[in-house]
Amino acid sequence: MEAPGVPAPGVAAPAAVLRKPPLRAPATPEEQPERRARRRIEEEQQEAVFREVVSFTPDPMPVRYYDKDTTSPISFYLSSLEELLAWTPDVEDGFNVALEPPQCRQPPLSSRRPRTLLCHDMMGGYLDDKFIQGSATQNPYSFYHWQYIDIFVYFSHHTVTIPPVGWTNAAHRHGVCVLGTFITEWQEGGQLCEAFLAGDARSYRAVADQLVLIAQFFRFDGWLINIENSLSLAAVGNMPHFLQYLTTQLHQRVPGGLVLWYDSVVSSGQLKWQNELNEHNRVFFDSCDGFFTNYNWQEGHLERMRGQAGERQVDVYVGVDVFARGDVVGGRFDTNKSLELIRKHGFSVALFAPGWVYECLEKTEFFQNQDKFWSLLARYLPTHSICSLPFVTSFCMGMGTRRVCYGQEEAVGPWYHPSAQEIQPLFGEHRLEGDSGGWVKTHSCLADAWNGGSSLLIRGVIPPEVGEVTVRLFSLQVPVPPKVFLSMVYKLEGPSNVSVALELTTGDAGSCHIGGIWVLNETSSRHSPRPLRVPPTKLARWVGRCGQQLSGGWVQRCYEVNLRGCLLGDLLVSFSRPPGSQEEENFVCRLGEIQVVDAKSLLAPLPQVEAISLSHVHWQPAASSGEVTPAGLRLSCTLHWSFPLSHVRCFRLHCCPGTGGGPLGRGPPVPEKPKLLGLAFVNQYRIVDLAVAAAGPGQDGHVEFLVEPVPREGFLVPQAEWGRAAVRYSVPST
Repeated sequence: MEAPGVPAPGVAAPAAVLRKPPLRAPATPEEQPERRARRRIEEEQQEAVFREVVSFTPDPMPVRYYDKDTTSPISFYLSSLEELLAWTPDVEDGFNVALEPPQCRQPPLSSRRPRTLLCHDMMGGYLDDKFIQGSATQNPYSFYHWQYIDIFVYFSHHTVTIPPVGWTNAAHRHGVCVLGTFITEWQEGGQLCEAFLAGDARSYRAVADQLVLIAQFFRFDGWLINIENSLSLAAVGNMPHFLQYLTTQLHQRVPGGLVLWYDSVVSSGQLKWQNELNEHNRVFFDSCDGFFTNYNWQEGHLERMRGQAGERQVDVYVGVDVFARGDVVGGRFDTNKSLELIRKHGFSVALFAPGWVYECLEKTEFFQNQDKFWSLLARYLPTHSICSLPFVTSFCMGMGTRRVCYGQEEAVGPWYHPSAQEIQPLFGEHRLEGDSGGWVKTHSCLADAWNGGSSLLIRGVIPPEVGEVTVRLFSLQVPVPPKVFLSMVYKLEGPSNVSVALELTTGDAGSCHIGGIWVLNETSSRHSPRPLRVPPTKLARWVGRCGQQLSGGWVQRCYEVNLRGCLLGDLLVSFSRPPGSQEEENFVCRLGEIQVVDAKSLLAPLPQVEAISLSHVHWQPAASSGEVTPAGLRLSCTLHWSFPLSHVRCFRLHCCPGTGGGPLGRGPPVPEKPKLLGLAFVNQYRIVDLAVAAAGPGQDGHVEFLVEPVPREGFLVPQAEWGRAAVRYSVPST
């Protein structure tokens, strides 16, 4: 299904579609081929130009889709059965569509190993995470231990909880499937259930069809069904049929889709939590993909459930309330006690509200508390492996105190944008065996970044009797193409002679042949790639900074690896002492980026941004500064464009404010340096309250917008190849 982004009826049409290239001095013979190529790109690149007459007529935006104060696009929920049945896909929904389905992972969710479900419940939901294009939130909640998680549920007490797209994008990037919540509660919930369950099949099938359509359209993966009110005999009798139909339809239309049932109602229709799977609720388990138990269980419940679950033991998700409310095992920093028992009996686990570390503990110590919480659980949480290329991460957590693009600071100030979170590593502290005292510790850090808002800080000690220490950052399981390029951006903090190297492990996918790398140990599968020396011309953009000392003290190293019949396994970073050194070596290293890219993918040309259009244009007068000059204007509008989303990680939106002065007909103003507006993860972006110069009588104002595609392979696209749209605006004569 194509992601929405097609302009709605009434979208402004461009007044012109081509800007002539500017005059240039004659090229020297050496410059001519490059100049001709650049000119050809510029001539082919179209710029849409839109003419607007400034009007201050109110144009209210639909409150379901846009924040009433700013008109920024927001994620939304549905509050009633009527809203659910009336919902149809609309262009306004396009902002909330996830960029892509879950990335390939191993082992797949269908494997029979116990799984880990995270149920996110925080203060009613739809807080700062509802702002699809991000916000200027200070100290937001962020989750980044994705390698432990199989399923993410976004929970709220609204009837139909559609997960905010930022969570879906972040989870899918890590191969984690995402569920929304369908919940009914209290007397009102009972009435809602009677309305669609107590009648014939057409009623409950209509509800199921809408739930499937919503998951399919917004590209998340299914539903947690939570009925927390009693049901009539007619309604509870139809509930298994509803679950079966919903599950079957979801499997057909959403690959990898899941329907889970929460332990609440029993087969008699009573609301009676069982804290286990048993004969009173087994009928619901048999009708869908899994069962999420209530939280007040003891080990006896687990022992009884082993017989009830049979071969579907891993489809039982034993609920753990991290807040430790009620008569529970563990919780809070003792949650590991719950997991120890759950894993002992071979069940999956459902961690409810692990945001406890953010809600109830000191915000200034959030990262330390978050890392402590998950480190206590790590031994009970098997990781999964990423199994697709390209693999590119800048370790950005989707938040920061400033924005950085390849070492260049672009903006200062707090920001929060969950969709911008890159693939996160395995966190924790790794100590060498024995009593040597060597160790390595990893954690995220907002103090500096190479690309985004954060980097990965690695601290460690190399003891005198040890030559190196190594930390495993990522688990991969990728059938390796014939040639792979790897890159690492890093810098050592403070004076240090420690050497840093990127390492990988390989597995045998048949007859594994290794070439183009140094073997560290003939009996080991660990290898140190050989640096890339003379890249093919078409790879120049990707390797442009390789081996260079970059701004801010960063260094980029690139490697070429030739493997045949192999699986690419772990990615590691090693730190080794200087030759001849016998002293204990302390080091602090900051990782800014790691990339693993199929060389063949770098040869294919990148598509162009096309069909730019404009809609929902809204003007406001800016507050007067008290000066003689006009106070200026504020422009809000939505840009739409066409681009195959499978080729990009995101889009970066820029503007050149232009000018409001100058008589008509004297050509476009001198372009200014583009200013970053924000990031988009679909083919549309809402510009909100952009300050532009006032256009006087008989004058034409001008502002230009630029759409920069960010390739999945992780390199910069020259500005000449960005999509461009200009808005020419005038004030009507009075």
